[in-house]
Amino acid sequence: MLIQGQDINKRPKVGLVLSGGGAKGLAHIGALKVIEESGVKIDYIAGTSMGAIIGGLYASGYTAGQLDSIFNQTNFSKLIQDELPRAAKTFRERKEAEKYTFSFPFDNFIFSLPRGISKGQNIYNLLAQLTQHVEEEDFKKLKIPFFCIATNIETGEQVILDKGDLAQAMSASGAIPTLFRPVEIDGRLLTDGGVVNNYPIENLKLKELDYIIGVDVQDSLFSRQKLKSGLDIMTQVNNFRTIKAMKDKRDKTDIYIRPDIENFTVLSFEEGKTIIKNGEIAALKQIKDLKQLAKLQNNESAPKPINIADSIYIHRIEIQGNKTYPRNYIRGKLKIEEDQKISYKELNNGLNNLSATGNFNRVTYQLKEKDNYRNLVLNVDESKNKTSIKLAAHYDDLYKSGLLINLSHKSLFLTNDDISFDLVLGDNIRYYFDYYIDKGKYWSIGLRSRFNHIEDNVDFDFVQENVNIGDFNVNQISLDVDDFTNQIYVETNIFKDFRFGLGLELKNLEASTRTIGEVSDEENQETVIEQFNLVSSFGYLDFDSLDDKFFPTKGIFFKGQFNLYLHDFNKPGREQFSIAKGHLGYVISPFKKVSARISSELGFRIGEDGVSGLNFFLGGFGFNAINNFKPFYGYDFFSLSADSYIKGLIELDFNFYKKNHFVISANYANIDDDILTTGEWFTLPDFSGYALGYGLDTIFGPVEVKYTFSPELSDSYWYFSLGHRF
Repeated sequence: MLIQGQDINKRPKVGLVLSGGGAKGLAHIGALKVIEESGVKIDYIAGTSMGAIIGGLYASGYTAGQLDSIFNQTNFSKLIQDELPRAAKTFRERKEAEKYTFSFPFDNFIFSLPRGISKGQNIYNLLAQLTQHVEEEDFKKLKIPFFCIATNIETGEQVILDKGDLAQAMSASGAIPTLFRPVEIDGRLLTDGGVVNNYPIENLKLKELDYIIGVDVQDSLFSRQKLKSGLDIMTQVNNFRTIKAMKDKRDKTDIYIRPDIENFTVLSFEEGKTIIKNGEIAALKQIKDLKQLAKLQNNESAPKPINIADSIYIHRIEIQGNKTYPRNYIRGKLKIEEDQKISYKELNNGLNNLSATGNFNRVTYQLKEKDNYRNLVLNVDESKNKTSIKLAAHYDDLYKSGLLINLSHKSLFLTNDDISFDLVLGDNIRYYFDYYIDKGKYWSIGLRSRFNHIEDNVDFDFVQENVNIGDFNVNQISLDVDDFTNQIYVETNIFKDFRFGLGLELKNLEASTRTIGEVSDEENQETVIEQFNLVSSFGYLDFDSLDDKFFPTKGIFFKGQFNLYLHDFNKPGREQFSIAKGHLGYVISPFKKVSARISSELGFRIGEDGVSGLNFFLGGFGFNAINNFKPFYGYDFFSLSADSYIKGLIELDFNFYKKNHFVISANYANIDDDILTTGEWFTLPDFSGYALGYGLDTIFGPVEVKYTFSPELSDSYWYFSLGHRF
């Protein structure tokens, strides 16, 4: 019998210790349900890692049932990966996120790895929202006194966190090494408490408690049959100390609850319901002792659920910790006004806006009472990393294989500038340079330069239709296109997801072939088909509220651009002409896991006929479109060309399993010279194409396979696109 010799006139005090274990720690919720239902009142809680998170929230007033609901509604995959909503990013930040796969610090020309895969910003945002009702900074004054364990990463010493910002303390205790970056608190760099003490029962025993209940979700040692990888062996080695220590710790636990977590890992969050259930099952095995303990406590009431607020009123915004980035810059990115009531969703969006800049390791906050008002005190931890190397890889049927290497540096000349250089090595070498001075909601200034090389086999008749190069007895020619474009521009965000820009452009474009030409002793002599060197002024207007670039489920997209070509250095007498183009799309999800995408495009040229290289070219799929190259299902690359076109696209996306998509597509177009004046905008389409495709959303970008065909052609085409497009 557990309870013997207890003074019946003294209410026994009960402590609860919760171990770390990542996703396995969700079993704590199931155990808490049974403890709560048995009538036992917890007087002190100690936790490590996930035990700190569950324990801290329970100590702050949540019931086990509320915790069950909260964690069942939480997408841990997005939290762990710090996956920021696309809406939180500027156009530039979206472009980076949708281009690069890996990013590494490269300060002082020293290549290093990030301190953790995730900054932990999303985890903190969730915990801060859930603990917004906590006003006490002394954790002993919570509804249930509480402390958690973290590890000082510089000294290896145990750190007991029992005061301060509760959300930050829980985040530090749960900062799993390599997965989450360490958290700085009071000048100490802290990581997962499980490194030094994954079951802090000794510390809890110092709190003058009569009985201690423990929930242990730590790993056991595995047999050789289950040690299948180097990671498994390293995990086993790291568990030696913890498992050895538990032999003594278990003997000190009065009611020991050991859920079945053998088939789960620290990242098995998708199986959370099963893990929580296993916690209940394990606790029920101790229900007799739990009820006996509850009887001695003679508690009169069960814990009451707390109200979870979904909005707050912010009187003033204070900013602390900023040294490099001024208050106006931070406020501009935060996009929250003072003296108004906002939702927590808006607050989290603001924090995400700051995190998406990459200029801050972490952004934390507190809501402090001052003069009967609540002020938002923002603490920013500025990143010291200014230089980065970023990598990505891609394959498509036009550019073929490409390895992207990027070098980026922030604050080169000004605090808010950003310089970036992309070099693509592979079948078609190309580069992209960008220098940008970010002025936030004011006019930002940019300078960019790019070189693209495309080589593809095209029908000779197609080339002849665009540029008369003479009669040659060939069916196809190898067409080389070199595009060298330089721009200087200014742009501003009119409002969220909406930007407007103006600029000047110098474009040199050359199309050539080695397939035809004069007989020469020189091998591979190049015949220039067309070349021009144009100066233009341009303007653009973009709106983008899509939730995902490649597999969106909702939102609206619009992109419009107008170029006025003023002068050709290769042909000074060329008359001025202009090109306008626009793209409008709408995405809706009428059913769960089914998205419908509808879009329309148009483009036309006014004036000058002798610039075939700037015609609209339709055909192919999966490439990063430049100039006026447009994808079109059913036709091969460079199959259709003219100085104006209109196109419509309808797609149904069946997200049948996690990140797997089956896509049915149909597109239609009219493309011809001067269709703006001939009225072909409104006639039935002359060209059509259809596609059946499979897509997989991966960390390397989308992997897509398309089978396309057109009723106008006897041939059909397969297209492959692997990775982010660049």
